[in-house]
Amino acid sequence: MERLKPTNDFLFKKLFGESKNADLLKDLLQAILTDIKIKKVQINKDVSLERKLISEKLGILDIVATLNDSTRVNIEMQVKDYYNTIDRSVFYGTGIYHENLNSGQDYLEMPKSISIWITDYDVFEEGPFHERARLKRDYENIVLTDKLEIHYIQLTKFKEKCKRISNKLEQWLTFIKNENVEEIRMIDNKLVQKAEDEFEYLTGDAETRRLAELREKAIRDEAAGLKSARRKGIEEGIQQGIEKGIEKQKIETAKKMLAEKIDIELIMKITELAKEEIEKLK
Repeated sequence: MERLKPTNDFLFKKLFGESKNADLLKDLLQAILTDIKIKKVQINKDVSLERKLISEKLGILDIVATLNDSTRVNIEMQVKDYYNTIDRSVFYGTGIYHENLNSGQDYLEMPKSISIWITDYDVFEEGPFHERARLKRDYENIVLTDKLEIHYIQLTKFKEKCKRISNKLEQWLTFIKNENVEEIRMIDNKLVQKAEDEFEYLTGDAETRRLAELREKAIRDEAAGLKSARRKGIEEGIQQGIEKGIEKQKIETAKKMLAEKIDIELIMKITELAKEEIEKLK
């Protein structure tokens, strides 16, 4: 039986998005957000995020949580690169920031909003596997506000660059990548071990496993559909380019024949252009 991984966003949400596992989410977030002292994590329940309609829009399975200082955190697990991660992450991040403003609340009182994107592909060619993006001024690269930030955690870069586990974030990423159970069992973190136990229990449940596999199939099908559409678009673009090239060549030939005072009827026969088109070239 194929071993499923927490990179499956359905399983990721089942593991970290349940109230009973708030301690796991807290430890993961603390490993990512090292400059915030996290005392408490409240997982926000949203009916739309709890659907079991695996084939629906692939963005419904995120996790939203509120920290003790009212900071709101959105976590996305992405396994397929649809080449729009930056645009989507900015859209989601600013959306959460906007939603944080209560009616009648002063803008200065808006809590911080953080988006965390864990991807099983490279978002950036250069740079470390964990990057934080913030709004900055052009002048001396000064941070404009600390109330909106996006974290990109690239598992592919992590696997390539991290040869030895040296901190809590690397412990959690080793678990999430989940390629070597023996290596995970050697990690000195009780919460990572609890997560592995919970994950084994989840994937041992027939219904949960079925839904997780359906989720993976839905992602594969969508990726295949996009690839097919992209390939078709390229092929159609090439064909259109060929046709435009042929048309341009016909027009150039017609112009030269007109310059030589060749009869229009002959030009029509050779270039297959309509008489009206040739008349316009005079």
